[in-house]
Amino acid sequence: MITDPTRMCELLGSAGACAMGSAPLHLLTGLDSANPAIREDESMGFACSEFLVSTEWLAEHLDDPTVTVLDVTGKLTSSLDNGPARELWAEAHIPGSKFFDVASAKGVLSDPDAELPWMWPSPEQVVETLASCGVGTGSRVVIVARTPRPGVDSGTMWCTRAWWTLHHFGVDCAILHGGIEQWEEEQRPLTSDAGSTAPAATEIELAPDWDRGRATRDDVVAVTDGRAGQTCLVDALNVESFEGREANYGRPGHIPGAVNMPFISLIERETCGFVDAESMSRMLGDMLDADDVITYCGGAIAATVPAFCLALLGHERVSVYDGSLLEWANDPDLPMTNPTR
Repeated sequence: MITDPTRMCELLGSAGACAMGSAPLHLLTGLDSANPAIREDESMGFACSEFLVSTEWLAEHLDDPTVTVLDVTGKLTSSLDNGPARELWAEAHIPGSKFFDVASAKGVLSDPDAELPWMWPSPEQVVETLASCGVGTGSRVVIVARTPRPGVDSGTMWCTRAWWTLHHFGVDCAILHGGIEQWEEEQRPLTSDAGSTAPAATEIELAPDWDRGRATRDDVVAVTDGRAGQTCLVDALNVESFEGREANYGRPGHIPGAVNMPFISLIERETCGFVDAESMSRMLGDMLDADDVITYCGGAIAATVPAFCLALLGHERVSVYDGSLLEWANDPDLPMTNPTR
């Protein structure tokens, strides 16, 4: 297991995995067709392009009272605290955006009582968190971030982690394509204005099957035991980790039967500069054909990048292994494949 928290920060930005599930029909899962998140010519051919918004769309909707912009930038300290990112937000952020601390080990979308960091939150916690941001029924959430230290603080993985959690709890949310970097390059406005006082709490109806985006240890054991049918297990860490040439989370190697899909291959640039639909479909081809997909990484953060990509391409039966290798690789009773032996 990693003993240096700073090293964990670096590893989170160098490897990942992900998964996806569909929201119930009675809840919005994206911006509606009458007011699309991105224009037809900007959709890049994704089946669910409403999960992305363009900088142009966001600029046109900054004053829309139904739109809430959440900045999930991560810049973790050695104690896995995200205070430095809050300072970056205070210096310059998209007007009206709110700092939303997903990255801290016990952040706003992580179970505060879990032994491991970044574990799936309870519905009660999500309701309280959303109320504090003024997000309720009829709200549209746009998730944004930047990458303060390339190769360490991947803005992509924090955006997809926030999206993965909020989407499965029934929140109508999308990610800003190109991130704050794209916004800045287009010379769109930034501000240091912290905004008004906390918004009034509002009611929201969560998805009743909110847990569908999460896989547990038992779910993965069923795959390794051959009891999970046509389920594809995906390791989104880098190839060195997958092949056992480096051990960052405990025992080296990967979970038996897993295939390797490093998350970094699915983006052309940080932050959230995703490859086009044709390239993405080619890379994720076998996963798209699988009945079910479970993805994992080190701590179920970067893991959500491929999962989000599967969502963009329309796969509806994907989940992320919550404990990932922080749990699996440190349990001697669970099998690991180490190709170096």
